Amino acid sequence: MRAAVLDQSRKLFEQHGFFGQLSESDLDAVLSHARIEHHRAGELIFAKGSPGRSMMAVLGGSVKISLPSVAGREIVLAINNPGDIFGEMALLDGSERTADATAMTDCDLLVIDQRDFIPFLERRTDLCIALLKLLCRRLRHTNEHVEGALFERLDVRLARTLTRLAATTGAPPSGPLCIRISQNELASLLGAARESVNKQLHAWQRAGVVDLRKREIAILDPAALQAMG
Repeated sequence: MRAAVLDQSRKLFEQHGFFGQLSESDLDAVLSHARIEHHRAGELIFAKGSPGRSMMAVLGGSVKISLPSVAGREIVLAINNPGDIFGEMALLDGSERTADATAMTDCDLLVIDQRDFIPFLERRTDLCIALLKLLCRRLRHTNEHVEGALFERLDVRLARTLTRLAATTGAPPSGPLCIRISQNELASLLGAARESVNKQLHAWQRAGVVDLRKREIAILDPAALQAMG
């Protein structure tokens, strides 16, 4: 069972912008130290402020990265799908987690501890630079998220977000592409009111662009969404 999962991990990592730069022997060495964790839908993987000594890769399922606000409202920073990596800041400095990570669906994670991966970084300056580029992309995405929340219309941001989420979802053998996300989670990801998101989604449903289902949004007209975003 573990061998099959590690083989799946290897295939995912070989295509990853960061781990794809490791040699086959280095990648095998990293994976040999990794452990596999399973989390059920809704389970808290780690909380903001908790000790951070590892990073994680999503093998299956979806993981939400979010911040709780003083008023109790959640702000969703990112949704990670198979092949995505999170928690890399803790891998570098071993400090506290800067956000919550929650399993949106049942998910399998590959966990790599700081003590096992830092030796590779110390020997490979090219990997250090690649990791810095990854962190810079995350920072740029956060800046764009804040800028959009302040200055862009909700329909534009919503269309762009649905298009991006759809791109990370495997195409079904038949039928429309479905995104597993609740309207509350989608509103939190946009930094908008749920009522406003619901109103726009229903307008698109009447226009035949999407179909709203329980904790799921089916994309009926991807081209229309792309044009709006």
